[in-house]
Amino acid sequence: MTPIPDYWRWFPEARFGMFIHWGPYSQYGRGEQVLFREHLNQKGYAENACRWNPGNFDATKWAGVAKNGGMKYAVLTTRHHDGFCLWNSKVTDYTAASQAAKRDFVKEYIEAFRDAGLRIGLYYSLADWRIPAYWEGPEYDPDGWEIFRDSVHAQVRELLTNYGPIDVFWFDGAWPHSPLEWKSRELVEMMRAIQPHILINNRLGKPHEHELAQQKESADGGAGAGESAELGDFGTPEHHITADPNRLWESCQVSTWRLWGYTIGERWRPADYLLDMLIEAATKGGNLLMNVGPTPDGELPAEFIRRMEKIGEWLRVHGEMIYDSEPGEVCEFITYGRQMRRGNNLYLIIRFWDGRDTMTLAGLETNVLKATLMTTGAELEFEQSADYVTMKGLPAQPPTDLFPVIKLECSGPPKPRNWAAKRLWSGDPRRMTPWAAERGTSIFADGKSRR
Repeated sequence: MTPIPDYWRWFPEARFGMFIHWGPYSQYGRGEQVLFREHLNQKGYAENACRWNPGNFDATKWAGVAKNGGMKYAVLTTRHHDGFCLWNSKVTDYTAASQAAKRDFVKEYIEAFRDAGLRIGLYYSLADWRIPAYWEGPEYDPDGWEIFRDSVHAQVRELLTNYGPIDVFWFDGAWPHSPLEWKSRELVEMMRAIQPHILINNRLGKPHEHELAQQKESADGGAGAGESAELGDFGTPEHHITADPNRLWESCQVSTWRLWGYTIGERWRPADYLLDMLIEAATKGGNLLMNVGPTPDGELPAEFIRRMEKIGEWLRVHGEMIYDSEPGEVCEFITYGRQMRRGNNLYLIIRFWDGRDTMTLAGLETNVLKATLMTTGAELEFEQSADYVTMKGLPAQPPTDLFPVIKLECSGPPKPRNWAAKRLWSGDPRRMTPWAAERGTSIFADGKSRR
């Protein structure tokens, strides 16, 4: 990965953000894409959207939940695929400011989250399911497409001009059109001119084959935003946690089972499951953008608030191993949990507490100077040999409902023994030959040949 500019360093340091899917679709209680998925009547949906007036929306309360949960930034859906705008857009009257609510929710969100010391992100869907030209595209309705696309560019300009510095811009909904058809490169150039330090995600359209060939012919080796085959400064794996080795990345995940917008009867993932996703993303070198769908009246669901309280409490004790952490496991630890590195420290995140008073880590090369049960602050006795570190005096009951953590302070950056540098089913298999040969070479129990 190319070096990260100083003005983007905050992003990998943050690790944890709040994704907020909220709009008039919340009134239906069946997710954020109910208009399309249930083929609702367009006029009826628009009438409901224009009547939407969430009287209990309080951005300061939202920001408080995010901060209390250990989150460092947030991303709000300013416009989803239904086309309804949460800000006072001059491009259309299909906005919260022009209709029943008479409020600029984006402005209120930005001011509250900025006051709370959180970084600001804005989501914007290129798609607008109300507009025939979006579905027809430039091939079948070139004039209508040009008008629609120009309105998209104009709205992005509004969002980046009217609210001060924006840290993240999160595009979505480019399908089925390409960056060339969206004029994505020109859009990125305009955004950079207004806000040079903004982070832009990678959802500005997938190039068609002929566009890829064109870009290959004209490429000069650069891979910056607006120049690569897939535009954007950071990757956005959705519903999965997959590292992007070439750039910054962030996994976006739901706190429920499936849907992003408010859904009546949705099942909630438990706090330990959500925390484990954050830890997994951090161990792989990425961020977690955790979603919530506020109620139609503008309140965060109590189930989400309770989970964020638990995770935030855990982070206040263990946060040093999450924020600005380094990717990569040092040695094998999956039988107990996960690992995190930061400087000369190795953190053992114990997902499976077995109640024994000792725990052994195999494969650490670096000398351990001190072992601490970070969850309680208790220093642990330990013994270290060439291949093993055994920690002693662990309590029978786990000291937290979530994940206890053991912190190993080492004499240098933690490194593995040669045999432990790769995980099971990876690396050169012959590194394990001496280990197997200690028993012998035959298939008999004692390893001795019967010939």
